[in-house]
Amino acid sequence: MSTRTNASSSNYEYVTARVRSRRAKLFDEDDYRKLIRMGPGEIARFMEESEYEEAMNALGARYSGVDLIENALHRNLANHFDDLLRFAEGPLYDYIARYLRQFDAWNIKTVIRGLYSDAEREAVETDLIRAGEFSDARIDRLLGAESIEAVVDILADTLFGEPLAAAYGDYEEQAVLVPLENATDRAFYEALIEGLPAEPNRPTQLYIDFLEAEIDFRNVENALRLSRSGADVDPAEYYIAGGRLFEEDEIRGLVSNTDELVARLRESPYGDDLDAALSELESAESLRGVERALDAALLEYSRSLSNRYPLSVCPVFAYVLAKMREVDNVRAIARGKEARLDPETIEEELVMV
Repeated sequence: MSTRTNASSSNYEYVTARVRSRRAKLFDEDDYRKLIRMGPGEIARFMEESEYEEAMNALGARYSGVDLIENALHRNLANHFDDLLRFAEGPLYDYIARYLRQFDAWNIKTVIRGLYSDAEREAVETDLIRAGEFSDARIDRLLGAESIEAVVDILADTLFGEPLAAAYGDYEEQAVLVPLENATDRAFYEALIEGLPAEPNRPTQLYIDFLEAEIDFRNVENALRLSRSGADVDPAEYYIAGGRLFEEDEIRGLVSNTDELVARLRESPYGDDLDAALSELESAESLRGVERALDAALLEYSRSLSNRYPLSVCPVFAYVLAKMREVDNVRAIARGKEARLDPETIEEELVMV
């Protein structure tokens, strides 16, 4: 995947029309509730009768059960996102290409976590999503790495190389993955907004607005996680620059004062979209409930942006988020059924908007 900003002007009308068509095929709440009542075999048959048919048939000889479901989900997702790049022209292509690098970040963290926990290669590979910029050859090299240091070396010539190398000493000293994971996330978000014009045109400004919102939501999620966990960690370690809601020095104070954080968020431009999440924060007994509410809020906010600006990058990014959520939901259902969890427990793990 490469950028092509010097190509012709962006073809927003064509790409957003294709996105609307594909978004209409995403599973809805009724589909999820049907899946929750099924066993893994029934879920697989349900997927074979949906848009996942091609991926299920292609992988059916290599995998079975939940492994087949997960691999089909990831292949289908990667195919859809490859199509977005194939459809797009001009700056729109570049915006999408940058945004899909989040799967490179996902794959880096997945490989590092696998090495940290001594997971089998096959288990790690199942969790990878080949929808970013990394080639299959590079991903295979990452899977074959025998140490986290080797992973850092393999990535030396990528946008993640220098940040990971700088964070590796902290990882060795602390023996936790937080420095490496934060370095990966920060590198991704910095690359998203790098090189953008100081006085952007309207399409570029909408791209920036969407990214600033996502960064804000990530910072809110990290701040709330720290505030509820009571962990003795400097919030600045989790802070991602580029949003419009918080400065780094503000995060430190807000993490220790949840009431002030909630009040600040209610007064923000995202207040209406975050209402359910903030109510959940005030009443939730578990941090996971808060995180699900925030995920739902980001999906709702992205959808509202796509409705307000239908011929822009916003509907494309909103579709990417919604498709990723579908994959996460179906995986949660399949794994939950495999673990014999009751339907109510599984449903609590889903994010439906």
